[in-house]
Amino acid sequence: MKSSRASVLKPQCPSRIVLDRIADKWTALIIQVLANGTQRYAALQREIGEISQKMLTQTLRSLERDGLVLRKVHPVVPPKVEYSLTRLGRTLIDPLHALCRWSERHLPELQENRTRARMLEQPPSRVAQTPRNLALGQ
Repeated sequence: MKSSRASVLKPQCPSRIVLDRIADKWTALIIQVLANGTQRYAALQREIGEISQKMLTQTLRSLERDGLVLRKVHPVVPPKVEYSLTRLGRTLIDPLHALCRWSERHLPELQENRTRARMLEQPPSRVAQTPRNLALGQ
């Protein structure tokens, strides 16, 4: 009997869970920071910026559970906890780095497109277009 291949296009395929994890914004940013080496929790939070403690903790736990991040606790007081990428986690550096660079490279064009779309979505003014109203900018 043939085993079915994993495909993110199949609704029930568990690979969708994996895709959801690695396509997450916080995952991409954590991988980017850890690509530069082992980091402590506070350093990760500072480097990423604007990530809540809850979200950083949840994402790190999920990445650790998936075997992408290694959490090392040093038995000292106060506790010292460090995070690093595993061998499997390091395989995400290049694809996520490419995605981040693509986002940065195409940001101006994407912003222009969003501005244009917002302008097209605005409802037309309910003020009658008379010469007087046009002169007043209504």
